[in-house]
Amino acid sequence: MVKQYNVLVIGSGAREHALTWKISQSKLLNQLYITPGNPGTALCGTNLNIPASDFENIKKIIWEKAIDVVVVGPEEPLVNGLADAILDDKVLSDVIVIGPRRAGAMLEGSKAFAKAFMQKYNIPTARYQRFEKSQEKEAIAFIDTMRSPYVIKADGLAAGKGVVIAETKDEAISTIQEMFSGKFGIASETLVIEEFLKGIEVSYFVLCNGEQYVLLPEAKDYKRIGENDTGLNTGGMGTVSPALGVATEEFTQKVVERIIEPTLKGLKNEGISYCGFIFFGLMNVDGDPYVIEYNCRLGDPETESILLRIESDLLELLVKAGQRELSTSDIIISKECAATVILASKGYPESFEKGFEIRIDAEKLESHIFHAGTSIKDGKLVTNGGRVLAVSSTGSSLEEALQKSYQSIGHIHFENKYYRRDIGQDILKRSKQLF
Repeated sequence: MVKQYNVLVIGSGAREHALTWKISQSKLLNQLYITPGNPGTALCGTNLNIPASDFENIKKIIWEKAIDVVVVGPEEPLVNGLADAILDDKVLSDVIVIGPRRAGAMLEGSKAFAKAFMQKYNIPTARYQRFEKSQEKEAIAFIDTMRSPYVIKADGLAAGKGVVIAETKDEAISTIQEMFSGKFGIASETLVIEEFLKGIEVSYFVLCNGEQYVLLPEAKDYKRIGENDTGLNTGGMGTVSPALGVATEEFTQKVVERIIEPTLKGLKNEGISYCGFIFFGLMNVDGDPYVIEYNCRLGDPETESILLRIESDLLELLVKAGQRELSTSDIIISKECAATVILASKGYPESFEKGFEIRIDAEKLESHIFHAGTSIKDGKLVTNGGRVLAVSSTGSSLEEALQKSYQSIGHIHFENKYYRRDIGQDILKRSKQLF
């Protein structure tokens, strides 16, 4: 008889909705719970109203619901030690936790740690230097040794807003002063300043258990709020997968050999136990990969695209990772293309209104609608965040996948709806030039 698993997914965004949607299809699933979840995850399992920061009540629920597998979506609970809290509890030590202990989560939790790690293990990345709050003069002097633009990063977690690309020296200096003056609190008491890499960004992902891993589909993310990559950085306005013309077979082989495998060997060498996802934010610089950043979880909205292309049973992969039975051949990836377009609230990523009713003509959709910032008010679905919905589609071509998403957007209505109309166009143009 095949063992059935009770699963708890932690988080409340579109990434967690996509994860629960995929896990809910598993032949190995018994019960699926999400905390705190959202109206979308409620369609896939049972939401539990416990914040991701409430470790004690999360542990209580794991015990009460006989949870076998915990999947941690966001980075903050991992950086704060949720995996440690579960695995170090004698009663819960047999639970599979998909998400690294705090030591491994420092790949994302500290930019300075990540850069030092890459330097130690010869993983290609931009030239950099770290500075403490007391070294403001030295940080400004370092700017004089570099060419513009300048990349300035808060060391700690800053809700995706802690990286500034300063075009001028004056802007770089004012950014350094603002960050050291407490713009991001404790997160910017240490800064990393690094050279700007010119190329094309692409995101790679693995599911690993410290030694074994499977390579997931890659994706191209669109961070800026405005079309043609203009305006403020956001959590992500859309993604496409695969990154045609960028993530070639040759480039992917370099990523595996120069970045993924050295990272896993480095973690093992440091004695860091790592079971979960690693997100490699890369820059393709004239065909060579460089690491811009690590994340200790899946990206959002990349998850909403890449999970549509994974044909394998995701829960089975998660269990194999936890039981150290993972093989690179375990994963089956569809040759179809996927595209996600984010529907946001006008004004995001700055101030925006919420509480507007969302009306969806479901029978006219050819897409998966993953909830990001929604809630139920007086029995109606309403907007409750900057990013509201992730409209995700597949097709035999990227053009088809994008067309489906944009057509579906026309059947989703709420006041102050905003979205980018150019998602994937650079990839389409590049792939046509190459092929």
